Amino acid sequence: MLRVVAAVALLAFTVYTLIDCVQTEDSKVKGLPKLVWVFVILLFPLAGGAVWWIAGRADGLPFAGPQSRPQRGPQDRPPRRGPIGPDDDPDFLGRL
Repeated sequence: MLRVVAAVALLAFTVYTLIDCVQTEDSKVKGLPKLVWVFVILLFPLAGGAVWWIAGRADGLPFAGPQSRPQRGPQDRPPRRGPIGPDDDPDFLGRL
């Protein structure tokens, strides 16, 4: 029974990884061309799938936490709505 569960789990992992590889945009595939990744996943189901999730995707594991989210830069910050401190307020500086 345990062998059947392991075989089904390996098959599900391989199919899921293969579908993810095929559906990933070419610009987000690292290391090898997408067709080569497909052959690696099919020839070495467990190792090939693990390497795809770790090194083949440009954004890494989709469930890996903060590093999988895009980094925010200064251009993503909302614009300031007013003076932050008195030295940034032109009216205050004019009264000095």
